[in-house]
Amino acid sequence: MTRRPIISRFALATLTPVCLLFLAATYGGLWAAAALVYMTALVAALDEVIAVEPVADGVEFPAAPWLSAALGVMHFPLLAVGIWALTGGTGLGWVSQGALYIALGLFFGQVSNSNAHELIHKPARGLRRLGMWVYISLLYGHHTSAHVRVHHIHVGSDRDPATARKGESFYAYALRAWLGGFAQGWRAETELRRKAGHKGVHPYVVYLGGAAAVIAGAYALAGTRGVLALILLAAYAQVQLLMSDYVQHYGLSRRTKDSGKLEPVGPRHSWNAPHVASAALMMNAPRHSDHHAHPARGYAELRIDEDMPMLPYALPVMATLALWPARWRKVMDPRAARWS
Repeated sequence: MTRRPIISRFALATLTPVCLLFLAATYGGLWAAAALVYMTALVAALDEVIAVEPVADGVEFPAAPWLSAALGVMHFPLLAVGIWALTGGTGLGWVSQGALYIALGLFFGQVSNSNAHELIHKPARGLRRLGMWVYISLLYGHHTSAHVRVHHIHVGSDRDPATARKGESFYAYALRAWLGGFAQGWRAETELRRKAGHKGVHPYVVYLGGAAAVIAGAYALAGTRGVLALILLAAYAQVQLLMSDYVQHYGLSRRTKDSGKLEPVGPRHSWNAPHVASAALMMNAPRHSDHHAHPARGYAELRIDEDMPMLPYALPVMATLALWPARWRKVMDPRAARWS
């Protein structure tokens, strides 16, 4: 009989920073420092010392949908409290505000993003909409369409703006991917609605209208400073999302068959990382090959094996390395060439 943990590594890894961030926003000081250390040095250190251990299907967390829904709901008050604290509402000093901003941005970029990604793949409409609104609150609602309608279909090809080309710097990629995702997501939704005969509200109306409502809410909460805090937090989170896509698909491409169609998506079309702590924090997002092969598979059940392309370091470390293009290419181009 397989023993189930009392609390999963996912719950421990994701709910701990939620508590720390609420305390940091309220009291600052050591709580702000603790939140920052948790989201940076502690996770990186744990990745180095915890042995990689494959997890059997369904063993890790049988209540996985509950955790994902809870994190989605908690995202909104955390965002509001964060904006309030960063604009002086809780009396934090500038050092505590700086630490809080970095820790919040990392949480929204790594945890809220990964969890919203999990939610938009759920079969239940309510969960999908929750994930959509998390993205909308970060002023990135169009990713809901671009990810499902474009990225999962065209990944590893020039038709996917989220696939980074070999030799392309993150800075060149980020602008292309953001604009391309917005435009292609719009076209995909419009074409889908044309074929299906939909006459309701276009999803992009919801994305843009929702973003306007979130901005209005930030203004009502803390005036123009609240809007600025929201934009800065959203930009930080969006950059991390773009970094994840850049790292996880860099230089990997699908072959075109004689028929002119792309080969099926396989394990060799995504980079993976076996590190335990960052995987728990990011809802197993680093197990990326299995996610593309089985998009409906829950995060706790995603698999990883040696036949998949592996990153030399944990995903957050590789995202940081991507900021130095020359060093990035030196590390990754030879690895990408082996999978070409």
